[in-house]
Amino acid sequence: MTNEAILADDDTMSLADYLERGGKLTSPENVPPRYRGELLRLMSSFVDSELAGSAGFADAINWAPGLKERIAASRITLEKVDHAERVLDLMSDFGTDKALYNKAHAWSARQSRDAQVDAKRQGGDMRLSVFHYPLEGWTDAVVMNTLMGMATVYQLQEQARTSYQPLGEVFREILPREKRHMELGLEGLEDLLKDDTARAEAQASVNYWMPRVAATFGPAQSERFDRLKKLGLRHTDNETLRAAWQADADARLAQLKLA
Repeated sequence: MTNEAILADDDTMSLADYLERGGKLTSPENVPPRYRGELLRLMSSFVDSELAGSAGFADAINWAPGLKERIAASRITLEKVDHAERVLDLMSDFGTDKALYNKAHAWSARQSRDAQVDAKRQGGDMRLSVFHYPLEGWTDAVVMNTLMGMATVYQLQEQARTSYQPLGEVFREILPREKRHMELGLEGLEDLLKDDTARAEAQASVNYWMPRVAATFGPAQSERFDRLKKLGLRHTDNETLRAAWQADADARLAQLKLA
């Protein structure tokens, strides 16, 4: 069903009803301004988070204790940029200049470890708040990648249901690779914990990153979620997603004897 068919006459379903009932839009043509604005904001947040995440994780390549770990860190760094480019290609259909976008922000910029980064966007880009905090060494990078990797899987599963069909298709293509990033994090964490002296360091990193990753799901009560749900851009509320991630993370950490 096209936008034109929906809006052809008074007897057809309104676009708002169509989207709220699970309808899909397939191209930028005739996308309403409000829908366009919210869609571009969602895509920008993903692109900025992937670029900032990749830039921040790049240092971990040189922290890696062995070749296997170096390969894993390199793969994650590369593929996150690729994921950002795939969504940026969709944004270019709406007029975004890819070359200028890439140069617009300092993707490796970070605040201090004890900074209070609230839900408001910091530094001009739209990365998730967790990507404003710096990594401190290999163990810290592995823990962050593991916990945020789990969160990304839940967030992408939600976003893959978006009413903008081209974006949903890209997210469904990206999802298996993001799952693999999470699995690489778990494998790296398991290897680290074979050395009991690393356990205290890993636990400290878990304590640091858990609340910061939890914040990426957004507030429990969100007027914006309600708007996005009506547009078919979101379906599952923030708190339900956060609770699912929390239960999953707790179970996986318990298997590793981490709290």
